Amino acid sequence: MALFSFFKKGDNKEKLNKGLEKTKESVFSRISRAIVGKSTVDDEVLDNLEEILITSDVGVETTLKIIDRIQERVAKDKYIGTSELNNILREEISQLLSENQTSEIEDFVIPNDKKPYVILVVGVNGVGKTTTIGKLAHQFKTNGYSVLLGAADTFRAAAVDQITIWSERVGVPIVSQGMNADPAAVAYDTIKSAIARESDVAIIDTAGRLHNKVNLMNELTKIRNVMQKLIPDAPHEVLLVLDASTGQNAIEQAKQFTAATQVNALALTKLDGTAKGGVVIGISDQFKVPVKYIGVGEKMEDLQVFNSKEFVDSLFN
Repeated sequence: MALFSFFKKGDNKEKLNKGLEKTKESVFSRISRAIVGKSTVDDEVLDNLEEILITSDVGVETTLKIIDRIQERVAKDKYIGTSELNNILREEISQLLSENQTSEIEDFVIPNDKKPYVILVVGVNGVGKTTTIGKLAHQFKTNGYSVLLGAADTFRAAAVDQITIWSERVGVPIVSQGMNADPAAVAYDTIKSAIARESDVAIIDTAGRLHNKVNLMNELTKIRNVMQKLIPDAPHEVLLVLDASTGQNAIEQAKQFTAATQVNALALTKLDGTAKGGVVIGISDQFKVPVKYIGVGEKMEDLQVFNSKEFVDSLFN
């Protein structure tokens, strides 16, 4: 088992490195150009760095925080060469991420005292929400857990069909009442069935609508309330799925959903197809919600548990 874990970790690191290639090319080639002919980190270098980070979707607030910290170090150490800039930037980003990741997450492991462990998945349509659920179910099943899915995104027939296809592909059961069913009723039946089956994990999909925040809040509150009739502390995890390739749109979605419900974990998809990997840093910093999973490819195995140290190491390699 330990040998398998060793190879799996090596494979994950390779996929992460490949997934962040576009971000690395975009950010670090521009930093290199910004310091050409400069020997020290002066105001011009910092202005250029600020622009690079903002346009890499790190976000204005987080970028200013990073720049302020670097300025403090420059003022304190009096002389900092441009050759040291990458290392300083690495240290500051690492520090920011570690402040918001309260602890490194174990590889698709659930708490022993929560059974079933209930995950409510939220996010707008098109971000890879249902695909993430399928990949998550696969990873939990691979780890030896019994998984049950709930199709509570009942406003689109395609959503119910898609999660049903994933349940068949992964080989896990699903609770579904079809299109236009009451989402809260589906959530209730999923929890009830998970208890009866003694499932380890119940993953429930929800509708991906943002056009009316009040309706969204009411719907998610209703789902939470019916769950708690069966399991008082459910859901144990409210997982917000965001598409990293949308950059600032992902940050806006995070604002909407964190206002509408108690999000306590994030999954960022499509990191492999974007140069906007910096959004991971901005979202983690701004919302103080840990990034738990990242998507670095299309295969079922390409959903990874987020490790902030490995992310920063890969970004700066």
